[in-house]
Amino acid sequence: MRALASAMRIPQWVKNGLLVVAPGASGTLFHRSVLANTIVAFAAFCCVASSVYIVNDLRDIESDRQHPTKQMRAIASGDLSRRAALTAAALLLVVGLILPALIRHPAGFYLILGLYLVETLSYIFWLKNAVIIELGLVASGFFLRSYGGAVASHIPVSAWFLIVVTFGALFLVVGKRAAELRHVGSANRKVLAEYTTDFLHSALTLSATVVVTAYCLWAIDTSSTGLSSFRHDVIPIRLSMVPVVMAILFIMRGAESSDGESPEDLLLKNRTVQILAIVWLGLIIGGTYL
Repeated sequence: MRALASAMRIPQWVKNGLLVVAPGASGTLFHRSVLANTIVAFAAFCCVASSVYIVNDLRDIESDRQHPTKQMRAIASGDLSRRAALTAAALLLVVGLILPALIRHPAGFYLILGLYLVETLSYIFWLKNAVIIELGLVASGFFLRSYGGAVASHIPVSAWFLIVVTFGALFLVVGKRAAELRHVGSANRKVLAEYTTDFLHSALTLSATVVVTAYCLWAIDTSSTGLSSFRHDVIPIRLSMVPVVMAILFIMRGAESSDGESPEDLLLKNRTVQILAIVWLGLIIGGTYL
């Protein structure tokens, strides 16, 4: 069971927390139907994502065995047999595709989940080393999670929300690639040989600029009351621009430092970034619910 849990990459389920963003910021998360739909959507994404992670490890088993750290993965190390891994991947996929039936009018969410599955499998089997394209595919996974939370409960979202999520996801992916390139080079990921430090710096700056601009426009837009029509107090929402901008600056600094700190490392280890995230969350909750 421990080997299976490792192959499922349960810690990565935190990414599926993005499904909560739209219902949470709309002020409707704790409505019974919305909360139930969000939980079902979260569980479905977790199952499908874990299924895909296992397929990825089966696909890369030989290369992982040659890697200094990936060789410890459950499938590459032999702790989990190929047959058991394939069976688990199939079961997880089936469960993940059945769960959304519990959502009222699930067609939209099925479309989101289907797009995620198709894009992720395309990335694994064909496009993992396609320069630029791979950035967009990885970023789209974050976008589909965020938008999926809105679709599951039929919550209308503003154009600013979609822009922030899209370019925010791209910003995080580019930041991770920049950190990898500086820290370990192309040995860890073949596609990194196609990028230069200058290009990733420009892409990071471009995506950060769009994120900050769109977020600020969303925060000060009084014609719309938030992600949808539920925002109550614009003052905390506007103040939330400060921790967002500061956090982005920290992530850019980390990605371009000699240590090559990825956004994930900063969120998990950097106390300042963690505090900024907590302040941002507090302001959003205060402006939306209080």
